[in-house]
Amino acid sequence: MSEQQQPPQQQEPPGSSAAMEPRPDCGEESYVGHGRLEGKVAVITGGDSGIGRAVAIAFAREGADVVISYLDEHEDAQDTASYVEKAGRRAVLVPGDLSQPQQCRDVIDKAFEEFGRLDVLVSNAAFQMTHESLEDVPDEEWDFTVATNISAMFHLVKRALPHLKSGASIIATTSINSDSPKAELAPYAMTKGAIANFAASLAQMLGERGIRVNSVAPGPIWTPLIPSTMPEEKVAQFGGDTPLGRAGQPAELAPVYVLLASDEGSYISGSRIPVTGGRPIL
Repeated sequence: MSEQQQPPQQQEPPGSSAAMEPRPDCGEESYVGHGRLEGKVAVITGGDSGIGRAVAIAFAREGADVVISYLDEHEDAQDTASYVEKAGRRAVLVPGDLSQPQQCRDVIDKAFEEFGRLDVLVSNAAFQMTHESLEDVPDEEWDFTVATNISAMFHLVKRALPHLKSGASIIATTSINSDSPKAELAPYAMTKGAIANFAASLAQMLGERGIRVNSVAPGPIWTPLIPSTMPEEKVAQFGGDTPLGRAGQPAELAPVYVLLASDEGSYISGSRIPVTGGRPIL
């Protein structure tokens, strides 16, 4: 069993960055942009905190305007928006439940209403809960997990496609669980495998349009999802069993999303890029 990595802690879902100890590093003080996304418009779901927040900050500092989709974590979302605006870019906040197909369509419509274009779609929002047996998983929770994690990606991409031009990039957040599923995260792991598969299919389907599709597979990353969906003792040990011996910070994923969103990644499509602290993905 791994040693304690952070204090035991628990929150109600979906969790808040401000209540975490230590607070996740989303690149607020460290990320330096180089103009890689100048003039682009990006939609980021789950953009209020964690990986989505780090990506929003990085994208803004690289020159992109950002539409931030989130559930109801208004304080975190406003904080993320403030960093986007400090970078001299526009932030548009769109709260709502992505398990509802119309909300997915509304997010995409808002991007076109505000900016008249969309260059990058990051499907990142996710839900998970820990259960020791399948009998403990409520039917409603299974349906919500599927709707939030994989069906939302379908509805977002479908709404965006008629407007996406050659050079656009779609990036999905999958997980190391897509390759090495944890039994206690069975519903979540199943959806992450589906996301990786769907992204690979889309890359083949959309290549002729010049639209690139990739996925990023994080390992254990210190985000509000962890203390709000795992028992305290597992939170305390979270990330300690990786080869690097710790959980990753959201800021450590942002450069991968920037590469996939930028023109520098112009021949990267159909890839699943692991950021796992040394755990291999086959």
